Amino acid sequence: MSDPAARLLRLLALLQGRRFWNGVELAERLEVTQRTVRRDIDRLRSLGYPVDASVGSAGGYQLGSGATLPPLLLDDDEALAVTLGLRSAAAGSIAGIEEATVRALAKLEQVLPATLRKKVQALNAAVTSLQFTGPVVNAQVLAALAAAHRAHETVTFGYADAQGTQSRRHVEPHGLVHTGTRWYLVAWDQNRDDWRTFRLDRISEPVETRTAFTPRAIPWGSAKAYIARSVSAETDPLQACVVFHAPREVIAAQVPARVATLEALDAERCLLRTAARRPRSLALHLAAVGVDFEVLGPPELIEAVQQLGRELTAAGKRSVRAASRTCK
Repeated sequence: MSDPAARLLRLLALLQGRRFWNGVELAERLEVTQRTVRRDIDRLRSLGYPVDASVGSAGGYQLGSGATLPPLLLDDDEALAVTLGLRSAAAGSIAGIEEATVRALAKLEQVLPATLRKKVQALNAAVTSLQFTGPVVNAQVLAALAAAHRAHETVTFGYADAQGTQSRRHVEPHGLVHTGTRWYLVAWDQNRDDWRTFRLDRISEPVETRTAFTPRAIPWGSAKAYIARSVSAETDPLQACVVFHAPREVIAAQVPARVATLEALDAERCLLRTAARRPRSLALHLAAVGVDFEVLGPPELIEAVQQLGRELTAAGKRSVRAASRTCK
């Protein structure tokens, strides 16, 4: 690649696309010598791009963080993904980013290639979103909690419970989960010495303490699984355990992760934990999966499954008799 300007753009794209490159790899990709790579790295630095270099057998280059955000070079798939994400964010559940989202979207769509712009326009014409009407979270609150979680630092904040009672909490943030309608924080509450879930729309004035903590093992294996169980326990009184006689991945393809947790028992069986308001409704959903299963509990669900079985058996017998009369 002989054109210096084109080569600099290609080098920048490579550095943005992967965390670390050694000099030999960059030289091969750019079809130049390692000496030319070093000169091009110096040119990027003179333009304000913070490129870090290390020496030795494991040495190489990586793009560092600077005082300002450098221009990003995106391929077509990345640009399409960012455009659609920005459009979703503009009408989403995070307050305070609407204007910035629209500005970023306008900048991106201005420079989209014609073919890619047509794809975006086609998707926008075909897809319609309902206006989000659920509780919204403050963007600064979300950013502060995400930063504390990433740094493994404790944070304090004001919290209003379901009754509106205010308290000050001191927690170790272990995960942020978006269910599609609400944002939740999974954290170890130091005041109560136990795990807690917090709705982000009820959190105010988060303050990072700069005090590090050692991450703990989250119950049920992950923040997503913990939220799925905690939220369902709050809203649905019937807690159920069901064994499906099928591999976990087969059931996972039919049961949304937001309504249940799945655990592989062996290669041919998995355990489902879920919750519901009414035993009969859950019995109908279990039957609709179309896989052999057995209910471990509670008794109300076992009874509902038995009753549903009797009704379906009776309906099947009546249907056979009706079909035979019709055929005559």
